[in-house]
Amino acid sequence: MNQPGVPAGPERNAKDRKVTMYRNGSIYTAADPFATAMVVDGDTVAWVGSEQAATSIADSSMEIIDLKGALLAPGFVDSHVHLTETGIALAGLQLAGVRSARELLDAVASASGAGTVLGHGWDETVWNDSTLPTLEEIERAASGRHVYLSRIDVHSALVSSSLAAAAALNNLDGFSGEARVVREAHTAARRAARNFQEHQRRSYQELALREAASHGYVALAEMSAPHICGPEDLMMAASWNGQMNTPEILPYWGELATSQDHAQAILDSLGTKVLGLAGDLNMDGSIGSRTAALVDDYSDASGQRGSLYLSVDDAAKHLVSTSLLGIQAGFHVIGDAGLGAVLDAFDAAAAEVGEQRVRAAGHRLEHVEMADQSAIERLAKFSVTVSVQPVFDAAWGAAGGLYAQRLGDRSRSMNPFAAFYASGVPIAFGSDSPVTPLRPWSSVRACLEHSNPDQRISARAAFLGHTRAGWRATKHRNPLMGQLVPGAPASFAVWEVEELMVQVADSRVQSWSTDPRARTPLLPALDTGSDPRCLQTVREGQELFAHESLRI
Repeated sequence: MNQPGVPAGPERNAKDRKVTMYRNGSIYTAADPFATAMVVDGDTVAWVGSEQAATSIADSSMEIIDLKGALLAPGFVDSHVHLTETGIALAGLQLAGVRSARELLDAVASASGAGTVLGHGWDETVWNDSTLPTLEEIERAASGRHVYLSRIDVHSALVSSSLAAAAALNNLDGFSGEARVVREAHTAARRAARNFQEHQRRSYQELALREAASHGYVALAEMSAPHICGPEDLMMAASWNGQMNTPEILPYWGELATSQDHAQAILDSLGTKVLGLAGDLNMDGSIGSRTAALVDDYSDASGQRGSLYLSVDDAAKHLVSTSLLGIQAGFHVIGDAGLGAVLDAFDAAAAEVGEQRVRAAGHRLEHVEMADQSAIERLAKFSVTVSVQPVFDAAWGAAGGLYAQRLGDRSRSMNPFAAFYASGVPIAFGSDSPVTPLRPWSSVRACLEHSNPDQRISARAAFLGHTRAGWRATKHRNPLMGQLVPGAPASFAVWEVEELMVQVADSRVQSWSTDPRARTPLLPALDTGSDPRCLQTVREGQELFAHESLRI
């Protein structure tokens, strides 16, 4: 007779269904904060419990994996990625470490292969001399090959003169005859540089998916948009879902709709289903490229306040169109003026179709780096999910960093995670890869170590924002997604950890606890200087990645 809460024996399972027991570890589950074992039956979590119970139900037909003290936890969801762009960045020139125009040109000159030289990650704000190379210098370094080198924020790029000519950049907004291109000129240059054949696109996407799986991701929200890629790129990204040996793709398409019929026509034309007309539908640009729309001037560029790419009326029509269809809309928005315009659009849309219909659609905004309390309350009013990138603060929020250079004292209020939580704004976390790497624990750590102590959140809150909240941000119908409880999809990752603890955001509070009354599942200690190592990633019972040491 089976024990209560223990899965039925293998004889009751279908013959082709695999049953795996994980034991002798730590299971992150709300079902039992002290669980050390878990059974996966096919694609479903069948049981979690103690080591003693695991011994009593272990069966020779099960695969038994000894965790050796490892942590088994829900798999990560990245709420904002660009799959092809990530693959390009991984395969191309790595420019984050260059510190001058000379070093960048040397990197271009050393590029192997044929065709366009692609690179990513340069950031002139950390160079010894911020002077950028010229079109002609880049052309000479590449010996005539086209060159496209995206800035770390991917909102501007350096191009060669031959690529500028091929992309017909003359007379386009954002091209001044210099190597750096922004706005319309950047869009044209990017399109010309990534005119790939199908096999090339596939190889880039596969590289990105392998990278994600090796770091514990079970799902990625793909934020495609016409200014980034064509529908063929989106279709290929969505097609990976049929293979089950990659992280799940959660597809979005950021194209502006002017009416309900127009929105439906866009959806019908894509050739694949999407979760919404949202994502990188740009209201503005980025802080680093000074294209984020600000209320006041950039501190290091008098007279410059960035760019609004859409009007309030444009955004309102888009929100009305999608709300009437009951699908998600959303915008890329970073600056305070950009956010103000989006919120005015929400007000206008609610006046036309009703606040409840706007709320029910579950709209989302990407980034939202500059939000005061008034704006946060307006976001909460419309139940807008905010998809944010914690490593932005880790990379640029320190004293004297990019935010301080561009914004001065305003930088202190950037990325207000704690304020979002306190006001009831739903948050989901991501990387914006390739802007920041697919490193989920670094992202959790960034929440704990926010440059503004008032905006720090606990490791548990950050972890939930990187897992369960990622599914909820997509309006997923299964409420068990992102949890490891009996009946939930078996999507998880196994981590080699140095120490487990409860970590809080306030340094005045004890940051660890062994008191069983706390009943709080433990997470890796993130003050050790290194991230936990991923040993296995599983999506709905299918292994996506396994480290060689997992089954030793």
